[in-house]
Amino acid sequence: MTELLRAAVLPPNLFPTGLLVFILLYWLTVIIGLLDFKSLDLDTSHDFDGPHHEHAIPSAAGMSVSWLNHVLGFFNLGRVPLMVFLSFVALPLWVGSILLNYFLGNAALLPGLLLLVPLLAGSLLVAKVLTTPFVRLFSALEKNHDTGAQPLGKVCTVLLPTTRERLGQASVKLLSGAPLVLNVRAVSAASELHKGDSALVIDYDAERRCYLIEPYEVV
Repeated sequence: MTELLRAAVLPPNLFPTGLLVFILLYWLTVIIGLLDFKSLDLDTSHDFDGPHHEHAIPSAAGMSVSWLNHVLGFFNLGRVPLMVFLSFVALPLWVGSILLNYFLGNAALLPGLLLLVPLLAGSLLVAKVLTTPFVRLFSALEKNHDTGAQPLGKVCTVLLPTTRERLGQASVKLLSGAPLVLNVRAVSAASELHKGDSALVIDYDAERRCYLIEPYEVV
């Protein structure tokens, strides 16, 4: 274990180690309820090409953004949360960097940075394969929010703290089946809802893909 820790902090392994530590700290904050697991998610649902006209010539910026969205889609980004994808990138990148630099006997920063290029490419492909089974899962969760049991007008219980600017989660009890877990935001800038608070689901924000809630006292 000591040798592994020493290898992890060698110059060529510092970036993979730092990325892995960041991922672990992020999931720790999610577990204790400080962040929602989609807090750092990418939004690829917008059309960045601007208004379309019949004889409009596609701009270079629009084409580049379209190309970028295709690349993100290839790696399942936008279909699975960003941090879930990065989790599957960080671990193989770290393991690969530790092993490759160990067997090559490399302890220098510059060769380590050069080795990161093929390691990162390989880790991205590994992450694509490992996250593919999750695409259908997250798609089903989104569909349930859109077309499933309608939570509007129902009382919910806050699971993760939320404000107007910070995404949280809340649970709505249904007449049958498991409770429905929603991504939520407070409707008012003055409202801050904490874990365990009761709230009323009053609207759905299609742009941010979350429900709007306000404090509600259960009698």
